[in-house]
Amino acid sequence: MKEKIESAADIGRLVRKKRKEDGLTIADTAALCGVGYRFLSNLENGKETAELGKTIQVLAGLGLEVVIGPKEWPE
Repeated sequence: MKEKIESAADIGRLVRKKRKEDGLTIADTAALCGVGYRFLSNLENGKETAELGKTIQVLAGLGLEVVIGPKEWPE
């Protein structure tokens, strides 16, 4: 699953999708990733000010990764 991320809402949607695919509740996922329930709920709901370090921690806990590269511009 590779998807382009353009907003906090995109990250939240993908986190929720992966969590549900794995059959996990928010509470279970929060405990697994070492973050609070409220943080994970806010992240899944696309909160723009979600802490980056914790967001990466959740992504890693769910087996997701962030890869950054140069944008491909149309010619």
